[in-house]
Amino acid sequence: MTTRAEGPGGRETVVHGDDSLAELGYRPELKRTLGNFHTFAAGISYISILTGTFQLFYFGVSFGGPAYWWSWPMVFAGQLMVALCFCELAARYPVAGSVYNWAKKMGGPHVGWLGGWMMTTATMVTLSAVALAYQITLPQIDDWFQFVGDGSRPGDAAANAVLLGTVLILFSTLVNAFGVQLMARINSAGVFIELIAAVALIVFLAAHITRGPSSVLTETYGLGSGGSLGYFGAFLTASLASAYVMYGFDTASSLGEESHDPGRNAPRAILRALIASFLIGGFILLFALMAVPDLHAKELSTGGLQYVVLETLGSTIGEIFLWCVVVAITVCVLAVHAAGIRLMFAMARDNNLPAGSVLAKVSPRFQTPVIPAVLIGAIGVIILVININQPQIFSVITSIAIIMIYVAYLMVTGPMLVQRLRGTWRPQEGRFSLGRFGLPVNILAVLWGAAMSLNLAWPRAEVYNATGPQHWYLRWGAFLFIGIVAVGGFAYYWFVQRHRTGVLAEHRADTAP
Repeated sequence: MTTRAEGPGGRETVVHGDDSLAELGYRPELKRTLGNFHTFAAGISYISILTGTFQLFYFGVSFGGPAYWWSWPMVFAGQLMVALCFCELAARYPVAGSVYNWAKKMGGPHVGWLGGWMMTTATMVTLSAVALAYQITLPQIDDWFQFVGDGSRPGDAAANAVLLGTVLILFSTLVNAFGVQLMARINSAGVFIELIAAVALIVFLAAHITRGPSSVLTETYGLGSGGSLGYFGAFLTASLASAYVMYGFDTASSLGEESHDPGRNAPRAILRALIASFLIGGFILLFALMAVPDLHAKELSTGGLQYVVLETLGSTIGEIFLWCVVVAITVCVLAVHAAGIRLMFAMARDNNLPAGSVLAKVSPRFQTPVIPAVLIGAIGVIILVININQPQIFSVITSIAIIMIYVAYLMVTGPMLVQRLRGTWRPQEGRFSLGRFGLPVNILAVLWGAAMSLNLAWPRAEVYNATGPQHWYLRWGAFLFIGIVAVGGFAYYWFVQRHRTGVLAEHRADTAP
């Protein structure tokens, strides 16, 4: 099945992406307005190199020293295996809620529901976590942004972070509710600024290099000595700083129902977003460590990359780059929010969520699911409020959300590997295909996903109980929280929702528009 859309100059153009919708039983409802750069921008803004590196640099240096940099190419190599598998799926099924629909197609409706549930839950927490990044950057630009107290009292920073984050989520809710075209324009402009700023930052840092890479890439600060695994154990902890950044590239495909020729463009956008993020982020981290005046300054573990930029480039130039980081955080929140909306919409039109017909309703005026945009924004603000008096619990939940995304990815690559071994997986003819490399790449993707999920969830006190009295439920928070979300959610699905599941009549391919 194909549909025709009005192209430039009023000419009709055939939209081939609707074949994928028909195969899954859906009729096209979302407006196809996004071009190549829009989908690329969605993927790269979700990864958001400036947001991730500036938010987590301090963590990597604190637990692994400058040598933690090696975790960046390690995580990239593993995530590349996952991305390559996703590219084959994006070429065949470039649909909203990509991970949910891929897991459903590869592993069946039960696996699909659980993967979608985990991804949706994690996305809402991630939205709040990214919004908190305003607090890390804005008060360093000017004390004026510290609206709650002066930042010296306990709780000032957490309360101010909630205030700034709430404003950002409200902005994202309005933009996403007004339609994908407005979101895409703002997102693309923000990504353009972010990319220019990132390249400029690399150049400026390179101009201030004071030491060679060998003195940086081998400096461990003696961390891990005395531990059972030595520096390797410290490195595994520090590698979370990279693992927390390089994900979300599937967003390029989740906007497939709103993109032109998504079967061809989505795989390219996924790979370009991941590779560009790896190269740009890797150079920023490396040159920052080579340029900072004092490689052993304690501020590296407290002020992070913001400290390096201000100390190395001076306050004026440094603040310009920090403003670009604010732009990056803003478009990252827009992209995370947009991905969450498509996930909720995709599950709702399968009647796999309560009030599915309401959540799956597409606004005739804005041609986007408005209610999911508002609901996800509201939940994001509620999650933010937890941070006011319980920042340690919030940090645990944030870490767990990343694990849930890795687990959701496993619910795609795992069943996909089973289909390959059975010989039932066939890439879309004439589209992206791994060919004979498909099986080894898929095996590596599953092994990587399982190993990193375990590493992320490992009950480390420094991650899950960093301050205050030690509590076993915080240390084991990843296993407890994910277990509750997975078992509780699936129990609800099994006993209630699965008896109602099925593409809603108004969304079926055989229903007239």
